[in-house]
Order: sequence, then structure tokens, then C-alpha cells
Amino acid sequence: MASLLSYKCFLFFLVSLLLIFVQNKSKVQCYQYKVGDLDAWGIPTSANPQVYTQWSKYHNLTIGDSLWFLYPPSQDSVIQVTKGSYKSCNLKNPILYMNNGNSLFNITSEGLYYFTSGELGHCQKNQKLVISVGNVTSNIDDDDAEAPGPSSSSYPTVFGNIPIAPSASLPSTSTSSNLASTFQILVIGFFMCGLFSALI
Repeated sequence: MASLLSYKCFLFFLVSLLLIFVQNKSKVQCYQYKVGDLDAWGIPTSANPQVYTQWSKYHNLTIGDSLWFLYPPSQDSVIQVTKGSYKSCNLKNPILYMNNGNSLFNITSEGLYYFTSGELGHCQKNQKLVISVGNVTSNIDDDDAEAPGPSSSSYPTVFGNIPIAPSASLPSTSTSSNLASTFQILVIGFFMCGLFSALI
């Protein structure tokens, strides 16, 4: 009888571990990318004039990710624009205007997204960014692709303080919450084994 009980407890323990494994594998990870990595959003320096062109080439962005623009709010801003406005540095009629110095853009659909500074003259000095999300190319000279319009643009921008570690990109899921849920499942499993053994 005792060996049957220990077998059932062991089996319950294995099922609990399987549930933990499935739970951890089914999590979706989204990342928050600081635009420019170590460089804040601003006019590129002469030492690195193509910082935003290079930055976008080395980041594989997906739906659910966020772009974090960090800049002095009294000196700069960020606007999402159409492809035509991006190419001509036209600051009129932006799709989205952000100016708080700590702006977050949430990616909600595939496509090409075009950003530039909202300050006069900054776009002409290469303070602009085009990103590709999904199965699209970012060839700026191709006239077919256009930035997602207001109907498919990001959901409302999050303003205010964003708790961020010093790393360039951060997963939105935390290891501590995964460990806490794993621990909870194990405690429940051992409690159930004890309860089950007391009943038999």
C-alpha cells in the first residue's frame, strides 16, 4: 500500500514538472529596445553618423516589442511619419508625436515604421530611423511599401517613468516570476501528495 502511495506521489510530481515545462515554454517574450543602444535619441555624432541605420540592421523586431526613445525633452522629440515624409524630412502631419523625453512605441503589426526627430533640421542631420517588422524589407528607395497608418499604428504611447535596467534590450517576462510560479506548483504538488497519503 505504501509503495502504491509513493508511486502515485512520484507520478503526481512528474505531472507537476511537465506542467511547469509547458508553462515556461508557452510564454511569449517581448523586448524593449533602447533606440541607438548606448547613444540616446539625438543628432548622430560625426564619429557615428549612421548610428540609426546601423542600429536598425542589427535588431530583429517582432510584434509585441517596444522602441524606447530617450532624449532631453526640452531639446528634442520623436515623430512617426510616412515614407514620403521620412525621405523628404517633412515634419508636417506626423502619424504620432512624442515629446516627453522618455517615449515608448509599441509595435502591434508588421510593416515598415519611419521615425524622425520633430525638431527642425535634425532629420537632415540623419536623426531618423526606419525599422522593419516581420517579413518586409526596409529598402527606402522602394516606393511600394508605406508606413502603417493610424488605423494600424501602435496602440497609445506609454508616457512617464519606465523602470529599466542599464541593458540595451530587456525581456518583458521576468525570471523571478517564473521561479515563483514553479515554486508554487511544487509546493502544491507536495501538499497534495501529503493530503492524498493521509486519506489512504
